[in-house]
Amino acid sequence: MRLSTRTQYGVRMMLALAKNYGRGYTYLKDIAQHEGMPEKYLSLIAIPLKGVGLLNATRGAKGGYALARPPGEITVKEIVEALEGKSGIVDCIKDLKSCPRIDQCATREVWVFLNGKISEVLASFTLEQLLSLNKDKALQGFMPGL
Repeated sequence: MRLSTRTQYGVRMMLALAKNYGRGYTYLKDIAQHEGMPEKYLSLIAIPLKGVGLLNATRGAKGGYALARPPGEITVKEIVEALEGKSGIVDCIKDLKSCPRIDQCATREVWVFLNGKISEVLASFTLEQLLSLNKDKALQGFMPGL
């Protein structure tokens, strides 16, 4: 299994916003510059994150993006699902009709179990926990005054 670059960037973008939580809105250009990611790509990633209620956005001189909820209330699973969808690691996990061999498949239970463990691990990490994993590195050089 492999996560897309879009999801990897999305988690990094959300983590950058978590670093600035409670300090107002952050420009995507600042995140892009600090994280070494294309600003236009981040703007495309922000759309589904805003759509599921993980981000707030505002226009204008003091505009930008901010987390819609505290970092301790946003899980990596929510971010991944917003960007990758809620599908399983194989089609038959979500759609039983996708495989005509579903009743005779000896491997389906392995995929169901693995999908559940992946979901469990992603749900066990919040943005706040990621920030605290390596606080010195996470906060180093991103926002003035940190």
